[in-house]
Amino acid sequence: MLAYIFDNVDSDQRLPHITEPPLLVSEAELKGLGVLYWRADDPEVVETVAKERGYKNRDTINVSREGLGDVYETKIKGFFEEHMHEDEEIRYILDGSGFFDVRRTRDGYAPQLEAWVRIAVEKGDLLVIPAGIYHRFTLDTKDYIKALRLFQVRRAQVGATQPQCGDGNKRTPKELCELNHCLTWCKFCNHEA
Repeated sequence: MLAYIFDNVDSDQRLPHITEPPLLVSEAELKGLGVLYWRADDPEVVETVAKERGYKNRDTINVSREGLGDVYETKIKGFFEEHMHEDEEIRYILDGSGFFDVRRTRDGYAPQLEAWVRIAVEKGDLLVIPAGIYHRFTLDTKDYIKALRLFQVRRAQVGATQPQCGDGNKRTPKELCELNHCLTWCKFCNHEA
């Protein structure tokens, strides 16, 4: 796993988008955002984490042209649209590679200082993205990732896209804003520091 500040250059989303010089983000900084990471070359690590965190259900997703077929383009576009979930998003990478981007505010509640943290994942990486944090996903230029998705309860993963962050979730807009700690502005809380 490698985490760093996304360069915001408007080009192919599948490219690394690393700044020059690189602005690396440590595992401790990720943890400060609520993002958890384990290197899990041994599948027993996944089982231990699943048991400790109450992940009872799972499925496998193959994100590739072959794996998704006719819905590939639609799914890739949807995965890269900024959104949040009311539950954790847990992914164990079985094969391939890609990027998760999570939204970070560098200086308290100053939206102008927001940055994307890009997390490069590959086979053996186990990542937990917390509820209420804006994020997105894209493949890298290899156009393939196979991941085990873990869930605490069996349910559809409905995300709320920005700026409609209350839509499609069971929680109220205010609850979603509280989950997100008002780190990103939304139309429901209009938070000012």
